[in-house]
Amino acid sequence: MVYCLGHSIISPLGEGSQANVEAIRAGRSGLKLHTDRFLDVEPFCASLFDEPQDFVPLCVRSAEMALGQLPAGIGDKKETIFILSTTKGDNLDLLTPANKIARHFGNPNRPIVVSNACTSGVCAQITAKRLLEAGLYNYAVVVGCDIQSRFIVSGFQSFKALSPEPCLPFSPERRGLNLGEAAATIVYSNQPHEGWRLEAGAIHNDANHISAPSRTGEGSFLCLRDVLTGVTPADIDLLGVHGTATLYNDAMETIAIERAGLQRVPISALKPYYGHTMGAAGVVETIIGMLLLNKGTFIKMLSGFGGVNAAIRLKCE
Repeated sequence: MVYCLGHSIISPLGEGSQANVEAIRAGRSGLKLHTDRFLDVEPFCASLFDEPQDFVPLCVRSAEMALGQLPAGIGDKKETIFILSTTKGDNLDLLTPANKIARHFGNPNRPIVVSNACTSGVCAQITAKRLLEAGLYNYAVVVGCDIQSRFIVSGFQSFKALSPEPCLPFSPERRGLNLGEAAATIVYSNQPHEGWRLEAGAIHNDANHISAPSRTGEGSFLCLRDVLTGVTPADIDLLGVHGTATLYNDAMETIAIERAGLQRVPISALKPYYGHTMGAAGVVETIIGMLLLNKGTFIKMLSGFGGVNAAIRLKCE
């Protein structure tokens, strides 16, 4: 297992993990209607920064905030790996921003980019876990980020997947998803540390369809089954769902959760606050889940285009 040393979130709800969780506890949402953000795009409801952000500086700020909670010098160590989680579909050269982020901290290692649709943020944490447990590095700085663009918004509009109002996951009145922007960072270590630890992770691809989830929730169920190894559903205190508020995803998740025996576990569905932050979602929602629960056992699950699914189990005593 690996241990969480520090974390940060920068989003339209605020800067810093604590500011974000306080906004959620107060019931504040970043979602609002945008009528002129991008040219030739229909009005859409989303959680966007007031001012357009540059991708690399936003990632750097988030990583600086997380690393600032730790002893100086971790960022530039040879024993530290930077892992960038993003789905930026309008930027095919993803390694360039990752290199810029790592070089900002003087890190000598070639960073890793995890771009696996909406599961990227959870897959990046699993990648960190595997590298640290293998002894290849002692620290992993997992940065998740996406900012919205005309390309992404119009793409989701072409699917007729966007709700014109704040999303309602698992509600009979749901009308689709909202998009969002955020950057978030978690620093993990293989050195024992008090607090939250990442105990298990699983990735499965059910190869169901390029965009539609499995009707039986197969891949998601397999992920939940794997991360439940060694524990029982009764041991889980909180389940962080994907909760996009689209008909097929909500139905798929419901089936997977029931198949895994987790239907009585309280759930955390955060997209009514953040929208779908894409490559940042798994990192943002993991941090918020830890802060909301404070201690106990937490499962975070995500699913995405192409039949990808991922889940992790964290614990704090």
